[in-house]
Amino acid sequence: MKRTNPMTTAFKGALVKRTRELETSGINRVQLQAAVRAGQVVRVARGLYRLPQAPVGEHHSLALAAKRAPQGVVCLLSALRFHRLTTQSPHEVWLALPKHGWQPQVGGLPLRYFWFSGAALTAGIEHHTLDGVPVRIYSPAKTVADCFKYRRKIGLDVALEALREAWRERRCTMDELMRYARICRVANVIRPYLEALT
Repeated sequence: MKRTNPMTTAFKGALVKRTRELETSGINRVQLQAAVRAGQVVRVARGLYRLPQAPVGEHHSLALAAKRAPQGVVCLLSALRFHRLTTQSPHEVWLALPKHGWQPQVGGLPLRYFWFSGAALTAGIEHHTLDGVPVRIYSPAKTVADCFKYRRKIGLDVALEALREAWRERRCTMDELMRYARICRVANVIRPYLEALT
């Protein structure tokens, strides 16, 4: 009878697990470190582990970020990249966090934080599963509005490219764009560009 590897069992259902989740599955820290030394488990960032043979998806960094900051929402350049609305390729995962919230310190995983509050934080969130991990990502329309709000940080050219791509690929409607522009308080900024598209 073939014995089941306890590590394989502990990782069932998700590609990436936190130390706490592995402990809940019956793997203590000593066993975990021994498994890392033996090459049965890979430490991908501080407190994050995966099986070495597990297939890594295109958006693996977003799954890792969601594990380390579950209250965060993938935003701005990272959300644009996920939705294929930009040619930019950020080397960090950009996350929106609640204003005055906890900022996770993650060794080995480059994250960039933005502080959102109220409807700007909660509106337009889509739920995706990446590498078995639930990840919250802003919708295309909300992301475009956020880009106009943060145009001084990311550049107006990036915001305009995102707007053109979202409109050209019919990823959102004019009503959706204006709804999120009002939430982000950039309706007057984005309106002339929307009018130029129609």
